[in-house]
Amino acid sequence: MQKMMRAMVLERPRKMTLKQVPVPRVSEGEVLIKVKYCGICGSDWGAYIGKYADEAALLPLVIGHEFFGTVAEKGPGVPEDIALGDRVSCDICLPCGTCYHCRRGEPLLCSSFRQIGIHTAETSGGYSEYVKVPWKNLYKVPDSVTDHQAAFIEPLTACLGASHNMGLTIASSIVIIGAGLGIIHGCLAKLRGAAPVIVVDANADRLAMAKQMCADDVIDITKTPDAVAEVMRLTGGVGADYVLEAVGSSKTYEQAMRMVRRGGTVEAFGICSDNDCASLRPMEFVLQEKKIHGSCAGIGHNWQEAITLLQYGRIDPTPLISMVVPLEETEQALHELQQNKKLVKVLVSPEVTERIIL
Repeated sequence: MQKMMRAMVLERPRKMTLKQVPVPRVSEGEVLIKVKYCGICGSDWGAYIGKYADEAALLPLVIGHEFFGTVAEKGPGVPEDIALGDRVSCDICLPCGTCYHCRRGEPLLCSSFRQIGIHTAETSGGYSEYVKVPWKNLYKVPDSVTDHQAAFIEPLTACLGASHNMGLTIASSIVIIGAGLGIIHGCLAKLRGAAPVIVVDANADRLAMAKQMCADDVIDITKTPDAVAEVMRLTGGVGADYVLEAVGSSKTYEQAMRMVRRGGTVEAFGICSDNDCASLRPMEFVLQEKKIHGSCAGIGHNWQEAITLLQYGRIDPTPLISMVVPLEETEQALHELQQNKKLVKVLVSPEVTERIIL
C-alpha cells in the first residue's frame, strides 16, 4: 500500500486545502526529500490567485519551490555518496536538454521548460512533507549553513542569475525597486562593488533593513513620491547605470526605464501578469542606447554559488526571515504576506505545529 503524506493542494484559484496525498514514488535516478522548510515566494501568490495562465491550467497542484530538506529515500542508480539524512537543496529546473535553446546553452529558455514545485504534479511541491527530485539536481548543504539560510538557497540563485546577466561592474550605480528579495539583489550588487546602491520601496521597515544590509541610499515613496526625480538627484542628474525591477508592476517598470541613464541597463526581474503591459518611448531607447534585459531564475551552477556565499558569510538572508508557520497555515500566510508588508520571507514547515516568530 502506498504511503500517504500531508500536502497543501492548490485546487483552484484562491482555494488551497490540506489533504492526504500519496508520497511520490522514486524511480531510477531519483531521490525523495523530506521537506524541512519551504519559503513562500511572491510568485506563489500569483499562482494562488490564478495570475499565470500556464500554471492555472495545471491545477490541482502542490506548489512550493523554495524547499530544503534531507534525503529520505533513494531510487536505483543514485550514487553511494548521496546518503540518507544528507542535508540537501535542489535545482528545481527541468529543461529538456534537446530543444533549440537547450542545445545553444540556454536551458532557462527551454521550449518545454518546467520547474519542480511550479509545473510538476508528479513530484509534489514544497508545501508537503516530501518532494521527489532527480539526484543530479541535488546540492549538499554544509553544516556551517543553518537550516533557515538553506531555505533561502533557491531565491538566492534567482538573484545570482540576474546579477550575472546584468554584468554589473565596480563603482556602477544601481537602483533596486522593491525591498523584499530586492534586498538580496542589493547585497549582491554591493559584493560586486556597486556604488551607490539605492533601494526604493513604500515600507519603512523594509527600507530600514535594506539600509542595514546593503543600501547607501533609500527612497521611501510614501515620503518622496517622485522616485525618478530623487534618483536623478542622487546620481547628479545622470540616472543610474543599472535599474533592477523586483516588484512586478507595470508602473514600476515604467519608472525603471526613466531612472536608468543613457546607455544604462534595466534588469527585469519582477513577474507581472500575463496580460500586463508597460509603455516605453522607443526613440529614447534608440537615441540614448538604453538596454532591457530579463532574468527569470537561477539554474545549475548558481546553486553551488549560492551555497558558497552562505557558507562563507558573504550573504546572510536570516534578517529577512520573518516567521515559520505550520504546513496547514500556508494559505493563511499567503494572505498575511499581502496584508502585512512588515513580513518579508515566511517559511512553511511540515515539522512545526505552531508558528515561530523570528
